[in-house]
Amino acid sequence: MNRKLLSIAVLGLALFAWQLTPTIITSAKAETEAHDDHGHDEQKDHGHDDGHEHEDAHDETDGDDHGDDHSEEGDNHDEHGHDSHKKEDSHDDHGHGGGDDHGEHEEGKVEITPDAAKLTGIQVQQAGSALVAMTTPLTGRITLNENTTANVRARFPGFVKAVHVNLGDTVTKGQKLATVESNESLKIYSVTAPIDGVILRRETNIGDVTDGKELFVIADLSTVWAKYHIFPRDVANIKKGQPVVVHTLDEKTSQNAQISMLFPTTDALSQTVIAIAELPNENGVWRPGMTIEGDIKVGEKQAAIAVPRDALQFMEDQQVVFVKSGNTYEPRPVSVGMTGTDNAEITSGLKRGETYVSAGSFVIKADILKGTAAHEH
Repeated sequence: MNRKLLSIAVLGLALFAWQLTPTIITSAKAETEAHDDHGHDEQKDHGHDDGHEHEDAHDETDGDDHGDDHSEEGDNHDEHGHDSHKKEDSHDDHGHGGGDDHGEHEEGKVEITPDAAKLTGIQVQQAGSALVAMTTPLTGRITLNENTTANVRARFPGFVKAVHVNLGDTVTKGQKLATVESNESLKIYSVTAPIDGVILRRETNIGDVTDGKELFVIADLSTVWAKYHIFPRDVANIKKGQPVVVHTLDEKTSQNAQISMLFPTTDALSQTVIAIAELPNENGVWRPGMTIEGDIKVGEKQAAIAVPRDALQFMEDQQVVFVKSGNTYEPRPVSVGMTGTDNAEITSGLKRGETYVSAGSFVIKADILKGTAAHEH
């Protein structure tokens, strides 16, 4: 009985719950939709307001910030320009404000005080007429004068009994050099010096057989030969009797002479022609075997304006001389005519009486190039 009642009660509760379920579901759905609508409205309102406010804020920010940024950029630009200008001023000051005695530059010129010019070896002179002599350079050696050299032999074959001189001895004509015993007569005779000179070679000793061989070489060194090799291209310009300046390689020793002999044959190996200039040599400064040079005059001209060759310099692919005005030195382009050994003819660019740098021109050139490099930097 009790079990039956319990079952009826459970069944009744189930029916009640079944009837109540749609109402709960409907109510929950309505609440959910209401909540969704409310959220959507809030989102719409919030989004609209935010968008509007963001747009306003963007306008204000764009206006103000852009103006401020532009202003700051302008200030920075001004400061940058000012700093650049300062750097430029500093560079100019560095280029021009040396303030020393040597090397103030202005548009390719240089200013040098007289004291600084003297210290650096700068010399000046006035432009005027000068002799321009053309020469051909020669190279050669000092040799024995073959006309004053003697090769000494015994008159008869025999044995050398004694030798009376040594290598390097100075001998006089007729002086006894050696004693020889003749093979035929067994008589003893003397070999004597045929000329005054110096024993340059001794080719015999006691006990040697003479047998016609050379015993001594004697050379008179009071004169020697300057023996030059003339190249084919220069042969036509060189004649016997032409003056030549013979000098050592360091040019510390020189001697004026003349071409005394021009060989009629050509050297087979070098294809050169031999020219001889005889030199006096009483003091012995010209030693046979010494390498020498020579300058032979092949032409000359009295130029209206000529300068020393050392006065000319190349700048920007043209020859210039440096003209002096006060303490200022300026390069002057010139045209060069005949060029000699020492001087060069000036055909244009330099007037008679103008003061130019005759020595030390390389110092002026270096100063100007240094100033130009500083300006470019």
